[in-house]
Amino acid sequence: MPTTVRLKLMMFLQFFVWGIFFVSLGTYLGVVFAAEESLNSIIGDIYSTQPWAALAAPLIVGYVADRLFNKEIVNAVLHLIGGVLLWYCSTIDSAPDQFYWVMLAFFICYMPTLALVNAITFQNVESVESDFPKIRLWGTIGWIVAGLVVSESFFGIFPLPVLPGVEDAAKTAVPLQIGAVVSVIYGFYSFSLPKSPPQGREQPVNIQKVLGLDAVQLFANPSYLVFAICSFLICIPLAFYYARTNEFVTYMAFGDKTTAIMALGQLSEIFFMALVPFFLKRLGVKMMLLVGMLAWALRYALFGLMPSSGAMLVLGIALHGICYDFFFVTGQLYTDRLAPRDMRTSAQALIGLLTYGAGMLVGNLVLGRWGDHIELDPTSQEGWLAGAKEFWLLPAGLAAAVAILFFVSFWDQSNAATAAVADSEELPPANEDINAVPDPA
Repeated sequence: MPTTVRLKLMMFLQFFVWGIFFVSLGTYLGVVFAAEESLNSIIGDIYSTQPWAALAAPLIVGYVADRLFNKEIVNAVLHLIGGVLLWYCSTIDSAPDQFYWVMLAFFICYMPTLALVNAITFQNVESVESDFPKIRLWGTIGWIVAGLVVSESFFGIFPLPVLPGVEDAAKTAVPLQIGAVVSVIYGFYSFSLPKSPPQGREQPVNIQKVLGLDAVQLFANPSYLVFAICSFLICIPLAFYYARTNEFVTYMAFGDKTTAIMALGQLSEIFFMALVPFFLKRLGVKMMLLVGMLAWALRYALFGLMPSSGAMLVLGIALHGICYDFFFVTGQLYTDRLAPRDMRTSAQALIGLLTYGAGMLVGNLVLGRWGDHIELDPTSQEGWLAGAKEFWLLPAGLAAAVAILFFVSFWDQSNAATAAVADSEELPPANEDINAVPDPA
């Protein structure tokens, strides 16, 4: 089997394992722990296990896979252990604290593998710039297929009966069990991946560089400091979408087809990714970032003000391409052009820690407490109808406030901003940053 085909299958399985349960996890938790007090906080806390693990992932990759063992071996072992832990999660139905700790253990195994598959690819292709985007696309396809499998529907258009005997799989432990089985299969498959030996055995361990903290000196640039702060802040409302949209849309409009409907967000992401160079040349870095932030505010406003409109919910989901590509991809380009060449990986790692680490962590903790504060009942259509406005307008307001702060305080006229525009036709493949955390929606 050609190396590129093997790597594409690796990417497909990597994101299938995550996507098969993560999108609908909030819906499942609302069912299995419905009798628990502080249900919203339970959901938010369990979703926070992913950013907690994201904060630790660079340490595991930076030491174990860069210095001790082949990357494909580390990837295999982590997925084998992760599969067992995920199956164990599927058996927990009355102890949310236990579920939290087991899920945290799973993500501590899983999150480092996101960097590992990038590193394995970079080490085994002839041209990173040419080959990586084509291989990474199969990760998005894996996430989309996972959503179609859970919903047993082709984007809500026609049925796909791939889970015989299972009804409304999102409300059952089946997605967790499928993820566990595929993770184990993927673990064994990983042993056959191209050899990717450690490349940093002779280098001293530098925790500061692994975490990207040596890039803090970039904050001496006032505009980049504003960008970094706003990147952290915008990820607080961002967490509301990842953790709560599936259950919200399930009860308000699309029922067991919801996970397939949400896969439209990934189609939108692919579409707008191709348009980033076009818009970046015409709007510039500042307006691209601003439009991305405002798209988050618009999405949440649609959810909060028109929760009964299926069309508006689909529009909110379809905005994902603008939300993600306009802000995060443009931000990665801007960071890549601003940072010195020997600091680019560290700079990307630092932004990853601020966004999908710290920002998402705070967001998940906030969304749970906020839901309990307004006494949101997430287990029924009536509960969401009564609480949707209060619940979703908070992240809408937060996103709008961050957009305003960014608009009035970001004034970068440096070569970095213009270079990001000039070079946008050659989008960097995740900036070759093995520690970058990709979009988990």
